[in-house]
Amino acid sequence: QVQLVESGGDLVQPGGSLRLSCSASGSGFSSSTVGWHRQAPGKQRELVAQINNAGWTNYADSVKGRFTISRDNAKNTMYMLMNSLKLEDTAVYYCFLGNSKIYWGQGTQVTVSS
Repeated sequence: QVQLVESGGDLVQPGGSLRLSCSASGSGFSSSTVGWHRQAPGKQRELVAQINNAGWTNYADSVKGRFTISRDNAKNTMYMLMNSLKLEDTAVYYCFLGNSKIYWGQGTQVTVSS
């Protein structure tokens, strides 16, 4: 069984930066694809970024060049550095881990507002 715990969500001004973290308990982190989705009010959950066990990354077009996903397998932790934040980045961000099944974190709120 895998449990994911996110942290790092906050209120930030447009143009600001945040780093989200997601720590995983259980086994299999290093062999899994991990990443982040987000869900804004009234919208469907969408993939933001993911990184597989070989370090290959994939980003939503809306965040390319602004967000960077990374992982530390020794710490069973994934990160997402978010720069140049925009109002439309406001959402609840959920980390996920995928191997034989998909596991989700509880979500962390990111609010971009002036």
